[in-house]
Amino acid sequence: MFTQGCGRHTMKLDKPVAGGPCWTELGTDDLAAAKWFYTELFGWRNETDPRQEAGGYTVAHLGDAAVAALTPLYQESQPVAWNVSFAVADVDAAAEQVTAAGGTVLLDPMDVLDVGRFAVARDPAGAAFQLWQARAFPGAGLFNAPGSLGWVELLTRAPELAESFYTTVFGWSVNSSEHYTQWGIDGADFGGMVRMDDKFPPEVAPHWLPYFAVADVDASAAAATEAGGTVLMEPASVPDGPRIAVLRDPQGAVFGVYRAGDEH
Repeated sequence: MFTQGCGRHTMKLDKPVAGGPCWTELGTDDLAAAKWFYTELFGWRNETDPRQEAGGYTVAHLGDAAVAALTPLYQESQPVAWNVSFAVADVDAAAEQVTAAGGTVLLDPMDVLDVGRFAVARDPAGAAFQLWQARAFPGAGLFNAPGSLGWVELLTRAPELAESFYTTVFGWSVNSSEHYTQWGIDGADFGGMVRMDDKFPPEVAPHWLPYFAVADVDASAAAATEAGGTVLMEPASVPDGPRIAVLRDPQGAVFGVYRAGDEH
């Protein structure tokens, strides 16, 4: 059903930089079940913020490094899904750029305790993403290692529109081949774009998909199934690229995995 790319490289960024992906978080309708599933799959250690105003926000760690977050759904309209955040120096200015470039700001810039300032936006073709202005929290402390974020992929039905939008808002470089478009910052590619064709049911909205590094894609797909998840795209080796699979957790959130170290 899905024909994902996950390009020829893993993310060349090893820390959050302006314009690049800095964080990913899961909004789920069963936080306890999600914590169990991803701990089984990735070995995460979860720490839930005890402050009432944090609303159950849970940060997943590998060792001492924060790698992702799991959160309850904060609004009835919020889908169960993984969300990708991009680092910006000034979230208010970035939100204005989103609007000027034809996107929509879904949640106006707001402070998050002392950790940062963020906004939620949607590109002109309908894919949602988050903007993050760091204060106490810069973003993920680990990339590309097993269990951590290593690639982000935009699935869209309007790739030309998306390319124009994201290059305008973030200044990304575009590295296109016949089969795949890759996004980069100063030559460091961190993600890609897939055109959603008729293999995607009409109800599947455009979205950003995080890929997590794993030591063994086939073993991870099997482990996900055993833990109650679903394999949407069976493990496959991309020509000149990594071995990948696309999985869905028991609550319905979709994410990708790829074999760590598959760099070309």
